Amino acid sequence: QVQLVESGGGPVQAGGSLRLSCATSGSIFSFNFMGWYRQAPGKQRDFVAGGFSGESTNYADSVKGRFTISRDNGRNTVYLQMNSLKPEDTAVYYCRALRGGTGYWGQGTQVTVSS
Repeated sequence: QVQLVESGGGPVQAGGSLRLSCATSGSIFSFNFMGWYRQAPGKQRDFVAGGFSGESTNYADSVKGRFTISRDNGRNTVYLQMNSLKPEDTAVYYCRALRGGTGYWGQGTQVTVSS
C-alpha cells in the first residue's frame, strides 16, 4: 500500500514562503513520476510542478521562478519550496506519484495566502 503524506501547509501573508513536504511510504526510486498539483475552491485540480525520472522538471507558468521542487532520496521525500506567495496560490496542494501505470495521491495540505 503506497502512502503519500503531505505536510507544511498553513496560513501565510502575501510575499511569504512555505515549504511543503511529501513523504512516501516506499523507496522514492520506485516512482517514475513525482510532482505537485493544487486545487482551489470551485476549480479543477491543476499541475504545479513535477517530472519523470531522468527528465527535466516542469513547472506551471503561474509558479515559474517562485516555486522549486526538490527531493531527498535518503528520506524518500519530495519538497515544494514556495516563495513570493500570492493570494491566488491559495489552494489544497496534493502530492502525486506514478509507479508504472498506477497513480497515487496524498491527502492534501491547505495553503492559504492572505493579502
